[in-house]
Amino acid sequence: MGKLMTEFKEFIMRGNVMDLAVGVIIGGAFGSIVTSLCNDVIMPGVSWIVATVSGMDITNPETGALDFTKVTGALNVGPINLGNFAAAVINFLIMAIIIFLMVKAVNKIMSLPKTLKKGEEKPDEPTTKECPFCCSEINIKATRCPQCTALLEIAEEALKDKK
Repeated sequence: MGKLMTEFKEFIMRGNVMDLAVGVIIGGAFGSIVTSLCNDVIMPGVSWIVATVSGMDITNPETGALDFTKVTGALNVGPINLGNFAAAVINFLIMAIIIFLMVKAVNKIMSLPKTLKKGEEKPDEPTTKECPFCCSEINIKATRCPQCTALLEIAEEALKDKK
């Protein structure tokens, strides 16, 4: 069971799975903006145009002002609701910010070195090196080999020139 959970965690944490999940969530939220734009802003305007072109009297007989209640009842469309559209845009922005923060946190976790994830300490830096002349092991800070007394700086330069 532990191996299955580990494999599932690795699958979920892959970049392409996260990208797909973000795309689906943002796409769904953007779909609500488009639906609200159509139902709450565009269609009431279209209904007014259709009513005007068809010759429907949309004025209030008492005040002479435009009366959309006749049109909305006849065409089964509500009045222009900019508030609903604004709410859909605000919901989208809130969701986008939350998704952004989640992806940022996952990326931060993924960028941690594997040794730190498992709670292990960082490996120590090497403390010894090999003499290029006698192949003995010497301190990394040494400038002369204690076995063959060769100057290591000159040896390193000679090796660089050969390459």
